[in-house]
Amino acid sequence: MGAKQKKALKKNLKKVSSQLPVPSDKKGAADFLPLEGGPGRKLTEEKPLVNKATVLYIGRIPHGFYEKEMQAFFSQFGAIKRLRIARNKKTGQSKHFGFIEFNDPEVAEVVADAMHGYLLFEHILQVHLIPPEHVHPKLWRGFNPRYKPVDWVQVERKRQNKERTLEEHKKLVEKILKRDQKRRKRIEAAGIEYECPEIVGNVMPAPKKIKFNEG
Repeated sequence: MGAKQKKALKKNLKKVSSQLPVPSDKKGAADFLPLEGGPGRKLTEEKPLVNKATVLYIGRIPHGFYEKEMQAFFSQFGAIKRLRIARNKKTGQSKHFGFIEFNDPEVAEVVADAMHGYLLFEHILQVHLIPPEHVHPKLWRGFNPRYKPVDWVQVERKRQNKERTLEEHKKLVEKILKRDQKRRKRIEAAGIEYECPEIVGNVMPAPKKIKFNEG
């Protein structure tokens, strides 16, 4: 190729490049071109995830570390909105797990990072953030920070000492005799020689409190 032909080729390339549209906005430029051809595509901008979780699950809570102690211990991180420990409805004893809700999600995240795997009274705490969409709507129903267990001894005492009619007392004696007969049969079936004390329903003393029908 001669010198004249090279100059002509350069002029043609300049003309072609000058005719091409120049994008004025850099944001409109494509990030990559598909291999199969077609228009260029732009990558979607990923927004940083914002932590909004304020509720924490706390597992393996040791015995004696209850609502009052948890309130005093975790309040050093920040303001606590509410907390609760799962308890047995019958005995009121702790089930060794609970939930805490903080006012600030950043505080909740710090607590989860700092207290997960923390050794407390020979128990390794399990602390996890609960996303807002996974928080059960009935989690805080019946929430009472000053929980008072039910005194089932007192409840049973009232049930045993309640006033009974003569008919109710008779049924009570019959149940006692039936249980005694079953116990005797089990002892005989086991091959144990034992003389059980006799229980005679007619000889049993009348209860101290008998409710008579007014008539």
